[in-house]
Amino acid sequence: MNAVPIRLMLVDDHAIVRSGFRRLLEQEPGLHIISEADNGERAYALCAQQMPDVVVMDLSMPGMSGFETIRRILAREPAARILVFSMHEDAMRAERALQLGARGYVTKSSAPEVLSKAIAEVAAGRLFLSADVAQAIAQSKVAGEDNPLKLLTAREFEIFRLFVAGRGAADIARILNLSAKTVANNRTLINQKLRAASDVELVLLALRHNLV
Repeated sequence: MNAVPIRLMLVDDHAIVRSGFRRLLEQEPGLHIISEADNGERAYALCAQQMPDVVVMDLSMPGMSGFETIRRILAREPAARILVFSMHEDAMRAERALQLGARGYVTKSSAPEVLSKAIAEVAAGRLFLSADVAQAIAQSKVAGEDNPLKLLTAREFEIFRLFVAGRGAADIARILNLSAKTVANNRTLINQKLRAASDVELVLLALRHNLV
């Protein structure tokens, strides 16, 4: 008797990328792609409707990022299993995604079989990191790297990310479904935590940690 296939949702803003990985994953008999989304808002809505076994999600998307999408999905459905599939292999992004509740992190430079294995592991409720990400996190721990961005809460980090990407306060409030006052208050807290005296210092900090 064949095992029940793992039901997947693919989330990536690039249609060509989604198409490529759909063809790749459809070759695996134990995987079944039930839906795709090209942004975080769509992924959030579809996840509630279809309840996939695993959400395979990019982090860098226009509007609501993968980080905020992870936070929202898990706030509504704590049992959801999310696997990050990103071009970024730095420890900061991986640790942030795991802190938000993602169950795995695989880079797009990984071999195809690594992604398939990661999906199976995450579907089974286990954590999975591709080798390059695991090494980056280990090296960061050994070096004792002091990353001030770790001081930010999930909401503060997302506001900071959007700000350094060039978004205005009104745009940030709309994307994150927050009031303008909440955005302003969080901006004040961000500046205090990061000890930034100006917007320029915030952008330079983001550049230093490869956030932009």
